[in-house]
Amino acid sequence: MATYAIGDLQGCLDALKRLLERCSYDPAADRLWFVGDIVNRGPQSAETLRFIKALGDRAVVTLGNHDLHLLVVAAGHSRLHRGDTLDDILDAPDREELLAWLRQRKLMHYEHGVAMLHAGLLPQWTIPQALALAHEAEAALQAPDHDTFLAAMYGNQPDRWSDGLTGHDRLRVIVNAFTRMRICTPEGAMEFSHKGAPRDFPEGFMPWFDVPTRASRGTPVVCGHWSALGLIARPDFFAIDTGCLWGRALTALRIEDRQIFQIPCPDCSG
Repeated sequence: MATYAIGDLQGCLDALKRLLERCSYDPAADRLWFVGDIVNRGPQSAETLRFIKALGDRAVVTLGNHDLHLLVVAAGHSRLHRGDTLDDILDAPDREELLAWLRQRKLMHYEHGVAMLHAGLLPQWTIPQALALAHEAEAALQAPDHDTFLAAMYGNQPDRWSDGLTGHDRLRVIVNAFTRMRICTPEGAMEFSHKGAPRDFPEGFMPWFDVPTRASRGTPVVCGHWSALGLIARPDFFAIDTGCLWGRALTALRIEDRQIFQIPCPDCSG
């Protein structure tokens, strides 16, 4: 049995199927981890969502910002953005079933001594603390009154963590770290405008995974979200969003031996 962590799909189902062939994926024995952003901007958002949902317990998904964007738009709290490809889900006959399934996914997964999430971990968070905070936001997303949470989820403030945060402010910081963060200060202040190559950061900011005092150091972390990074494979950090949507590559990491698999994606250029 093998476990494959797979980078941001963003509705590129054909690329996923080709990557699984490249990995010699055995659907009867192997498991798939998805780092989030499984939908949007690519050509097959609804089909991708249905494919992963049908995997059942063989798949683990951590939610990305595009997945949450779908939920917020579907709830009527935001509009579609230019370039979004979510209409096939929003207009689907099984729309509510798909959305309900998506709301039940995680913000963080920990297994085999490895943590998976979409974007980042704040420097102060240990792995146990991060898991507990992820569960708080997951509970809000899955609650009967989840619409209240979705309505208040967007926003850049507060921009840093404090144990004293409560209510929507607390949940917003948790969600922003797990699904949007790329860079922060050593003290954990987040900045969301920088999306390009890992250079020319605002003064005092650095990639979250390079903060020297990061409390989660020592535990391997797998993430996506920042396609401009390209593939990074370190002993305790793996960035596997390699820009499938932009016609570059889709990446899988086999958790057991850290082997990397990739396929080119010229047919999924967003």
